[in-house]
Amino acid sequence: MTDKTMTPDEVVGRLHSGMTLGIGGWGSRRKPMALVRAILRRADLTDLTVVAYGGPDVGMLLAAGRIRKLVTAFVTLDSIPLEPHFRAARERGDVELSEVDEAMFMWGLHAAANRLPFLPVRAGIGSDVMRVNPDLKTVRSPYEDGEEFVAMPALGLDAALVHVNRADRLGNGQYLGPDPYFDDLFCAAADAAYVSCDQIVGTAELTETAAPQTLLVKRHTVAGVVEAPGGAHFTANAPDHDRDESFQKLYATTPWPEFAERFLSGGEKDYRAAVQAWHEETRS
Repeated sequence: MTDKTMTPDEVVGRLHSGMTLGIGGWGSRRKPMALVRAILRRADLTDLTVVAYGGPDVGMLLAAGRIRKLVTAFVTLDSIPLEPHFRAARERGDVELSEVDEAMFMWGLHAAANRLPFLPVRAGIGSDVMRVNPDLKTVRSPYEDGEEFVAMPALGLDAALVHVNRADRLGNGQYLGPDPYFDDLFCAAADAAYVSCDQIVGTAELTETAAPQTLLVKRHTVAGVVEAPGGAHFTANAPDHDRDESFQKLYATTPWPEFAERFLSGGEKDYRAAVQAWHEETRS
């Protein structure tokens, strides 16, 4: 048994330019934003291929010029349908995009998690997914049915970043919200996965506070654990906290250089202080 606790900067120190990085969560829900902010503090970490059900994680990394290629099913802020920095990057042609159906994306993670080169899926047949992804291939069933499927390639990851409610020091992660968002697949699909959480607890406490089936992230898939209270801010992490809608609106409507200068120019404590100061200003 190994204590896998790390700091955000230690996690990011294990990442390198040009790697394929999976980011868990879904839209503007339970994103590992403290780890994303740590990436933004490392100016030399660039040329990333990011694989994500995208939200502000993708938007910020695009705005900062860190992503070369994006593999996604969507990039949304949920209550704001289209992530503004993603839209701007697409309009400028700044990023190579592989956009697939949500189910295809999931099966690509399943294929990688099971160390398979691809999995056959029905999703995508007869749609423009095949037109906008000309590298996708089809396969035909070898059985009597002879059905044709899309051969969804494995979404293998050099590293994955996810955020959960609770974890222990060994790397077991626990969801307490209503939707696990496939983060266990991101971890299993990666060569190295790093889990941030709102609270590190003892292993026994994980099953004392919730049912065993909430323990979807297993220690054998995890290389590092970061305790980051509020580390998903400003995205939601039910039941610990809702999405910070007013701050999300500020993010979506403020020019990136201005937002980055005020909220992202320091460390994580500086970020929290800046967010708190902004909320106090808006209440006064």
